[in-house]
Amino acid sequence: MNEIALHGVETDPIEEELTRRERAALSMGGEAKLAKRRDKGILNARERIEHLIDKGSFREIGQLGVSTRAEDRSTTPADGKVTGFARVGGRPVAVVSNDFTVKGASSSMTNMRKIGHVKRAATERGMPIVFLGESSGARMPDNMGARGMGTMLGNDPTQYIRDRKTPWAAAVLGQCFGSSAWYTCLSDFAVMRKGAVLAVASHGLASLAIGQTVEPEDLGGWQLHSDRTGLIDRVVDTDEEALEEIRRFLSYMPSHANEAPPRLEAPDEGSDDIRAAAARMNLLVPKGRRQGYDVRKVVEAIADPGSVFELKPRLGKVATTALARLGGQSVGFVANNPMFKAGALDVDACEKITRFLVMCDSFNIPIVMLVDTPGFVIGIEGERRKAPGKIMNFMSALQLCTVPKLSVIMRKSYGQAYLNMGGGMNSDAVAAWPSAEVSFMDPNYAVDVVTWGRDASGEERNRIRTAMEQDSTVFGLAEMNAVQAVIRPTETRTYLLEMLEIHTMRPTAGVGRHQMACWPTTY
Repeated sequence: MNEIALHGVETDPIEEELTRRERAALSMGGEAKLAKRRDKGILNARERIEHLIDKGSFREIGQLGVSTRAEDRSTTPADGKVTGFARVGGRPVAVVSNDFTVKGASSSMTNMRKIGHVKRAATERGMPIVFLGESSGARMPDNMGARGMGTMLGNDPTQYIRDRKTPWAAAVLGQCFGSSAWYTCLSDFAVMRKGAVLAVASHGLASLAIGQTVEPEDLGGWQLHSDRTGLIDRVVDTDEEALEEIRRFLSYMPSHANEAPPRLEAPDEGSDDIRAAAARMNLLVPKGRRQGYDVRKVVEAIADPGSVFELKPRLGKVATTALARLGGQSVGFVANNPMFKAGALDVDACEKITRFLVMCDSFNIPIVMLVDTPGFVIGIEGERRKAPGKIMNFMSALQLCTVPKLSVIMRKSYGQAYLNMGGGMNSDAVAAWPSAEVSFMDPNYAVDVVTWGRDASGEERNRIRTAMEQDSTVFGLAEMNAVQAVIRPTETRTYLLEMLEIHTMRPTAGVGRHQMACWPTTY
């Protein structure tokens, strides 16, 4: 008999039943399973939510959900997926966190209904969605047989539509198979903890399918997805770091596509940090066009101090894509990096830039292009990987962008890459440094083309090269207004701030037309 009953007040059995069910849901898969995770330094599904969100802001949805199968109802608290709404950085978000301690967070009718509920609410009410992935895939035997398929699959025709009405972010925090993999691939941003795996199905099932042993890391480890597939934007060592990465990503994003991104207080343009960064610009980019340098240092020098957040740094290194701020405003940098392949754009770089342009345009983030490229990588491997198609995807995405696009040609821009990097009226404003060179190709290679098949004297080659180099100076573009300004390197940040102010989308309160909202997330 409890204390209330001892004092003559009857216990409410309905209240007791509610309390029992709440406690069961919060206990997840039981203390033994939770202790194993603690020993490994891995957060559980509810701890991950608490580390992600503003303290005390979580409102769980579907807490009392369990399996629809009678034999599993007592062993499926919250049915293996914790869903609800919270605040991150003071703004509402929807959250889905997979609870691997409950049947491996496998997908079932109840938990998919929970995901569908918060996803629909987030889309209709305008808030980002965060998926914290760790799942074994479809639950057996729920999905087996004709009735299982008819019940589980195909009942939500919008389940995997990616129309970019709100930002999506995902973390791969363990083995991610099935729906947790699908939602990661559909997200605008994905971070992965080392040791986690992202794949269609488990390495065990893959081993059975192909008849040979497959290691998890080879199947879907962080190096594969950060270096080759590009499905992962950032790699971290711990769950806590992954959740902080998501918080940072969301800080650049609007809550939904019909508003401008949040604007922070602009730094003091007269501060020592900003003035020192401007003064370094002449030193960061060597005069010699064949000399390499790391363009990320240039991006850091132009952007607001401490604001650069690079995406996919290990993929397509010839180009850098990064979110940052200029004067407190979210911007997306696309920069050629001569530190790798002299900045010549390859297939991976084209794919990386295209995805980045689609995301920026979908969420009203202006684009800044820093140009220093000899063109596109030419060769058999690129052609086998559909280089012409990738180049045109890149070009099409750039031309479909309706957010402000600003380009600065720093040293060189040749051939089709001149257009892909914003030249030829493909940016709203194009500036160039005085030393910039623009032509169909590098003058040295042009001499080889012009004299192909005959023995040209050294004097003739020098004469042709000199003429081509003179015709390639940026002043020819300036005279016909193909560049709207020739600026000194130290003036680059000031110029970009002024152009952002001029090209603000005032009639639509900073919102673009989103012509690529349904562009495939991978291709």
